[in-house]
Amino acid sequence: MTRALLYVCVRPQRDAADGEYESFRLAMGLERSQLARHDLVEAPLPSGVFENYSGFIVGGSPFNVADPESSKPAAQLQVEAGLEEIAAEAAAQRTSAMFTCFGIGIVARMLGTAVSRAYPEDTGPTTVTLTADGGADQLTGVMSPTFTAFTAHKEGAAELPEGTIQLATNDDCPVQAFRLGDRLYATQFHPEPTPHAFTERMTIYRDGGYFDSRDYDAVAARVLAASVTEPPRLLRAFALMCAKNDR
Repeated sequence: MTRALLYVCVRPQRDAADGEYESFRLAMGLERSQLARHDLVEAPLPSGVFENYSGFIVGGSPFNVADPESSKPAAQLQVEAGLEEIAAEAAAQRTSAMFTCFGIGIVARMLGTAVSRAYPEDTGPTTVTLTADGGADQLTGVMSPTFTAFTAHKEGAAELPEGTIQLATNDDCPVQAFRLGDRLYATQFHPEPTPHAFTERMTIYRDGGYFDSRDYDAVAARVLAASVTEPPRLLRAFALMCAKNDR
């Protein structure tokens, strides 16, 4: 019997986390029994976690990797420690993991690359292009060479981490996706939300500094008009890869 995947929540806002979990589950085509969840904000990773799950999917967060260590609350330090533990296991090819948005910064930093405020992206749809390696990759290669995805972040990796393969890029934030080995993946864009789900998340973070709250209606209109058919294919491919590796 194939073990379940684990969604790792790194959002303090419970309503945002609930919505994100459902977005991942639906995008991957999984039943609730096939996608467990753990709130890393509330508790460290439980013992036996790497034996109990076939892989890990990490959502976004209002936390920022680039913030000074002295200013980070205890919950954020707990989140970052847990994510680094998952990333290290995946880097060693002992599990599979996909990190998204905030998570790509954790992986990049763990691999020795600086994360800074130099590569933010506005809230809403953006155009992402696969590299040649991305087009040939077992996961990103299921998407079109150029596709639309949602972003909303204040930081980004300064350069591609050593030893990784760049899978996707764009002009505003060049490091959009990479992999290390064949079981650790990271994306800067959000691959999971539908346009409607993304506007619900926007409502929760309306005053979070991602966009001018007075522009909510205009930003939401752009989001709702976007076609984001490709990113969910990446997530379905990840779920299938985990199931195949678990047989």
